[in-house]
Amino acid sequence: MSDDGDEPDYRYTLANERTLLAWIRTAIGLLAGGIAIEQLVPRFAVGWARTAIALVCVLLALFVLIRSYGRWRAVDRAMRAGAALPRNTTFAVLTTTLAVIAVLVGVLLFLG
Repeated sequence: MSDDGDEPDYRYTLANERTLLAWIRTAIGLLAGGIAIEQLVPRFAVGWARTAIALVCVLLALFVLIRSYGRWRAVDRAMRAGAALPRNTTFAVLTTTLAVIAVLVGVLLFLG
């Protein structure tokens, strides 16, 4: 946390922290999903696909963790400076990656 600038309304600070915790929960879900895919899902027709999907989930969890902390810091700084909040591109990356995974799993299930 930064000591620069004015102390923002505590409600906004707490909301920013809750948002960080929600992103951390999302990352934990992706990590658990990656582990579950590798350990519990039967092999697809394409042998390496299960491991690849699990690895993408784990890497996406790491990405979300890193971006969520950076976002929390940037929002905190902006609130203290009275500036506009920074844009968030994490949504686009997360949504696109999960859509690609969903299509890939659908194709693999169709192939048997």
